[in-house]
Amino acid sequence: MTIPADVRAMAVVVVRDGQLPAGAAETAAEAGGAVLVVGSGTGKAADGLDAASRIWLLEAPSAGPAALAGTLAPALAAVDMILLPASPDGRDLAPRLAAILGRPLLAGAVRCVPGEVEVTRLDDRLSVRVGVDGPVLVTLLPGRRGTPEPVEGSKSPQVNVLSPAAVRDTSRDAESVEVLQPEPGVVDLAEARRIVGGGAGLVPTGADGAAVMRLLAAVGAALGASAGATRVVTDAGWMSYDRQIGTTGVSVNPELYIAFGISGAAQHIGGLGAPDHVVSVNTDPSCPMTAMADLGIVADAPAVLTELAKRLGVTGPADTPRPEGAAQRHEGARDAG
Repeated sequence: MTIPADVRAMAVVVVRDGQLPAGAAETAAEAGGAVLVVGSGTGKAADGLDAASRIWLLEAPSAGPAALAGTLAPALAAVDMILLPASPDGRDLAPRLAAILGRPLLAGAVRCVPGEVEVTRLDDRLSVRVGVDGPVLVTLLPGRRGTPEPVEGSKSPQVNVLSPAAVRDTSRDAESVEVLQPEPGVVDLAEARRIVGGGAGLVPTGADGAAVMRLLAAVGAALGASAGATRVVTDAGWMSYDRQIGTTGVSVNPELYIAFGISGAAQHIGGLGAPDHVVSVNTDPSCPMTAMADLGIVADAPAVLTELAKRLGVTGPADTPRPEGAAQRHEGARDAG
């Protein structure tokens, strides 16, 4: 359980059954590529850390957060900046580790550089830059840094296996009784594997935009997907800002992304990551979103959503007829998300 003295920043990622939590790659990149992976299935999880250049593995299948904190603290004491993704396990471990090491915890960070950590407060309405002049522990919000580029040496990272006997037992620890999967409607977009996205083109002129987005969310729930939106939609108040996808919102990387009435502004596409499958529903066959889609449906997005809701048995706001002669709105240069 020794970490070389030249490691000044390190990411600590807790994994379960080899599954990396949301934000693991971003945290590894923010730490400069040095990562300690702890939990069960650490070897499998390490294979997915493209942004890591130096990896330490500690297999601890049944250790609770207090036991892990007591085990990791001596090895991490000389590391100036310890970063954890703000995943459920990361948020459990971080305060215990900070208390043992006697250092401040800066929770909810979006950026970490030597001497400064930027955190958000008041539901992301306030950004605070905190000066750092000593050892600190940080939790990094997933989906805020963007998809990291592989660092030098990431193709063949240096891997060190630590002894599982190093995990200490404790009688006063939190015990996991059951792990419940979050509901699609409330899961953090950065963690969602399926997403349905709504743009201004989904809302006919004169229609209740908020009601249309509620129908989109209901259809998404029926498909096991979370609902997201563009900046135009959130600026209009039709969906909350925590559902905004893009470089000025949340960066996502789902397996499936279905875009309704989204033309594909650069800042929106910049926050999409690399979805395995993309479906675009838009009347413009030449828009960027349709061009990048695996399946492009050239049709009226509100009509397609309404028909899909009927076929799925989803009840929602009635189909709102658009005024005669009114054209469907599309997102163009004014869409900054």
